[in-house]
Amino acid sequence: MSSIDVIRIKNAVFYAYHGAEGDEQNLGGKFEVDVDLYCDLAEPKKSDHLKETVNYQRVYNYVKNLVLEKKFFLLEALAHCIGQGVLKEFPKVQKTVVKVRKPQAPVKGVIDYVEVEITTERSD
Repeated sequence: MSSIDVIRIKNAVFYAYHGAEGDEQNLGGKFEVDVDLYCDLAEPKKSDHLKETVNYQRVYNYVKNLVLEKKFFLLEALAHCIGQGVLKEFPKVQKTVVKVRKPQAPVKGVIDYVEVEITTERSD
């Protein structure tokens, strides 16, 4: 019997250079990322072995490298790329929900942040 369980990485914070405006791409800003990893955790629940589960340190490193090494104009594209990449790199993950927040988004008004949420599922 398979189950669907969730491993969550919450509020990973990076200083990066994403945005549609030139200043955002040149000066950079703070970005916050949440990644929900939907997978069957039946085996690791029984075995208590790291090799049986999704290594969230490796997922964090993957997300960190992607956020810091590539530039995106849109949060939508960044979140989508994270979700697609996690599914490609971590075969035990069946679905991802990725949230990317930009606290200092260039909005003419008072806001806490702008957030995009993208859900990506394995198609096979």
